[in-house]
Amino acid sequence: MTVVTLGVHIVDVLARPVESIPAGQDTHLLEQIRITAAGAAAGTAVALAKLGVEVASAGAAGDDELGDFLLMIMARHGVDVGGIVRKPGEQTAASILPIRPDGGRPSFHVPGANLVLSPADLDPARIKAAEVLHLGGMDVTWGLHDAGFFALLDEARAGGTVVTMDLLSNMPDLMQGARAFLPHVDYLLPNEEQALMMSGAAGAEEAAAKLLAEGPRGVLVTLGGEGSLVATASGSTRVPALDVPVVDTTGCGDAYCAGFIAGLTGGEDVLGAARLGTAVAARVAGGLGSDAGLDGLDRSLL
Repeated sequence: MTVVTLGVHIVDVLARPVESIPAGQDTHLLEQIRITAAGAAAGTAVALAKLGVEVASAGAAGDDELGDFLLMIMARHGVDVGGIVRKPGEQTAASILPIRPDGGRPSFHVPGANLVLSPADLDPARIKAAEVLHLGGMDVTWGLHDAGFFALLDEARAGGTVVTMDLLSNMPDLMQGARAFLPHVDYLLPNEEQALMMSGAAGAEEAAAKLLAEGPRGVLVTLGGEGSLVATASGSTRVPALDVPVVDTTGCGDAYCAGFIAGLTGGEDVLGAARLGTAVAARVAGGLGSDAGLDGLDRSLL
């Protein structure tokens, strides 16, 4: 197994362009509505599959119609969904995203089954067999804030698995909780707001340095239209964003993670992998949803 993505799985319903919520029973006609598999684990898994990387996903979904759809769409894109457990009585996590004309994305969200994922739901053998294990949304999967799970991460790393981690929320209390994972991961990939909250720093460079000191061998801070900051023990480097028309920013962070992981599995160094992440994120920003622009993509052109 090349990559396992573990963590948050969400069904996204997206509509664009939305300039306002209609009053009363009024209707606004739109250009596009999509429903996708998203979230820091599921969205990254689908993007990896579209990049030609062998990938399995692990997490929790409800025993409901949304969960049926989530597993169906992920499997259709080539993701092994055998590690996603169904939770009776829980709703599958879902978001409604009205996308503004400038690509901004306010959201309505139900966290659902992600909140009840626990170490007992995981297959340790699958995790330890991964070349890369991507932790997606550990700030909200509270059941994995567990000493036994940290020990499993350390055992996997000792066996050669590279562990990467992305976050989901922008809530200060959850950011502090996610810091417990830092001694157990190789690469942390937060956005700037998350990095500042986790570290208490005033700027991205200071934040990356502080987070790097807590255990990872690399911290990659995504900076939106400014690109990303890549920090390792040898120093920090800015990787500029690509200049593309932005349709929707949903899933750009997941796409960056997918490109970065694809680069690592393809033999790129950290900077080369970050540049691939930048290119994949730019593709996704040009369409609607966290996997936009990746169908039939020739990765060699990135």
